[in-house]
Amino acid sequence: MRRFARIESDLMADLATATQALPKRATLLDRKLEQTRSRTGVVVFLLAMAVSLGYIIFHVARDLDSAAIPTVAPYLMLALALFIALGFEFVNGFHDTANAVATVIYTHSLEPNIAVVWSGLCNLAGVLFSTGTVAFAVITLLPVELILQVSSGAGFAMVFALLIAAILWNLGTWWFGLPASSSHTMVGSIIGVGLANQLLNPHIGTSGVDWEQAMKVLKALLISPIVGFAIAGLLILLAKALIKFPELYEAPKNQEPPPLPIRALMVLTCTGVSFFHGSNDGQKGMGLIMLILIGTVPTAYALNHAISPAEVQDFIAASEQAGRILDRHVDPRGILGEDAREEVTDYIRTKQLQPDTILALRELVEDLDHEVALYKEFKNVPPQDQANVRNDMYVASEALRLMDKAHNPAFTPDERVVLMNYKVKVDKATKFIPDWVKVAVALALGLGTMVGWKRVVVTVGEKIGKEQLTYAQGASAGLVAMGTIFAADNFGLPVSTTHILSSGVAGTMAANGSGLRLKTVRNIAAGWVFTLPAAALLSGILFALFRQFSH
Repeated sequence: MRRFARIESDLMADLATATQALPKRATLLDRKLEQTRSRTGVVVFLLAMAVSLGYIIFHVARDLDSAAIPTVAPYLMLALALFIALGFEFVNGFHDTANAVATVIYTHSLEPNIAVVWSGLCNLAGVLFSTGTVAFAVITLLPVELILQVSSGAGFAMVFALLIAAILWNLGTWWFGLPASSSHTMVGSIIGVGLANQLLNPHIGTSGVDWEQAMKVLKALLISPIVGFAIAGLLILLAKALIKFPELYEAPKNQEPPPLPIRALMVLTCTGVSFFHGSNDGQKGMGLIMLILIGTVPTAYALNHAISPAEVQDFIAASEQAGRILDRHVDPRGILGEDAREEVTDYIRTKQLQPDTILALRELVEDLDHEVALYKEFKNVPPQDQANVRNDMYVASEALRLMDKAHNPAFTPDERVVLMNYKVKVDKATKFIPDWVKVAVALALGLGTMVGWKRVVVTVGEKIGKEQLTYAQGASAGLVAMGTIFAADNFGLPVSTTHILSSGVAGTMAANGSGLRLKTVRNIAAGWVFTLPAAALLSGILFALFRQFSH
């Protein structure tokens, strides 16, 4: 008996060793990657990267040369801050851009390597054609005094805290293959910094979170996945009723490309999602990069030096008109304090109109009018005054935005048109994004996609539904994601490509009766729920820590 027991023990040990030696079950994506060895797409992307890097280096060198900074410290701070900011966009490529290629890969419409490179190039195009509206919508969530003091220790603590928190959370969720939202992460990080700023300075009037603006952004982030789930499901049901093309509703077979019309549709949705992802998500880092540039090299980036003398004259005329209108609404009880900007900043913090608010705003507008008229062009403003002029303009613009929204004071329709025209002129001088920043962000997104795309693609393509993705399901999810992001971009709202597309895939699986893998859906939902508070907590802790070293 002892002999048989020893033989049995030896057999079990051999079986355990053999089992450990067996490779893990290869995913469909693993098998496809083994069969594709094309280098053409990689070469194309490397050429685009080389050209982009040359463009960035040339323009940065030219801008810094014109700034004529005597010490090396600002350059080192700029390099570190840009490295971290572009690192966020690089990690963003792991998550959101990877979703765009999942449907074309799993329907065999494009080979993985080609799909990833094509998506990266479309992202680049989307970023380059973006307006910057989303970038500055994200910036308005930040505490106003930290924006105005971005070159101070507190300002850099803010930027570093929210970027590092966003990177850490995105890397964590990527490691587990979860399609988490970079948009949720960034907004959560901003909220965490705002709350920490208020808690650390409760008695000196610092602002925390602009909850009205934050709720507007959060609603877009929370509603868009539900919209993606519902509309994608309805779209596939509608297609079944109206489009009698049986191949469209079949899963790919034998890894063969689909018929040409279906393949064209799949590539179109991949192109659209990638392009609009670049135009929306790519902007989230742009606004922060501009804050970094303003804080480190204000002489080059605080004001838009590309504005022509003719446009400056238009600004002066608009300033005079705005000053006259504000003069009509000055409260006779108002007493102008020592610092007009501080009075207007208090209004932005509190949203409460005081007797001296309009008086201070009028003084700010008139001072800007006289200063700009004196120098004729923004680039002629003395280097030591560039940041001050920019801050005065930013405060005036934000105050007019809030007054217009609150209808307090009650400007007439004609007065409102004049004041909003003035605001547009101010924003053009301060809310601008150099082309090299767009190229740098696009490059970071594209590189992130090429390096870390696989984990999230496998989750979207294989782990959401119990059955393989059909052509119609992939097209429906892609079309809905493309349309939703496009709409959000036009409204200046950040949305999550990740959650829209993954929820769209889930919606098509549910509508088609394909079944859902509840474990994956629960994990994605958990990421949707916990990303914002986790990022807020992490960024708040980092901000408090960095503030200790910045004093």
